[in-house]
Amino acid sequence: MKVIPSAIPEVLIIEPHVFGDARGYFFESFSAREFEQAVLRTSFVQDNESMSTYGVVRGLHYQKAPHSQSKLVSVVRGRVLDIAVDIRYGSPSYGKHISVELNDKNHRRLFIPRGFAHGFAVLSEYAVFQYKCDNYYVPESEGGIAWDDPALGIDWHLPAADVILSEKDRHRCTLAEAPVDFDINIPLY
Repeated sequence: MKVIPSAIPEVLIIEPHVFGDARGYFFESFSAREFEQAVLRTSFVQDNESMSTYGVVRGLHYQKAPHSQSKLVSVVRGRVLDIAVDIRYGSPSYGKHISVELNDKNHRRLFIPRGFAHGFAVLSEYAVFQYKCDNYYVPESEGGIAWDDPALGIDWHLPAADVILSEKDRHRCTLAEAPVDFDINIPLY
């Protein structure tokens, strides 16, 4: 696999080696050995999958410590704009985000470490989204930031009129209003 640093060094774009011929293609979607050598020694304990239609925005979500999660995300079918926002208070990139298109053609994955809020917008008719997590989901530890927080300046590549949100995501606070759930000086691993 090829690891590509993003504008925020801890968030990594991962491209698998894809082998294609007249029959189609093959690639290893995950190898613990390669991942640990190239990215981080962690154990993923939960795999999730969602299907969403065009215009759905999921996020910006995270899990608070001690249940914080790293995620390795990918798209099996369709196209999404994937977003990671640094919410580690005191970080040089606090409040900054990266966005990467993930789709079923480029087979890219995005590694989002603990201390980041995560979300995505569906740009195709529908998308099947998968993610590996290194900690179990705990409902009481759920946190979130408003997807349209003007201070974050995220371009979701969707007209606002097309955005479809969950009821919970409609009422998220801005990063400035949110409690400090992560501090750059407190280790997360």
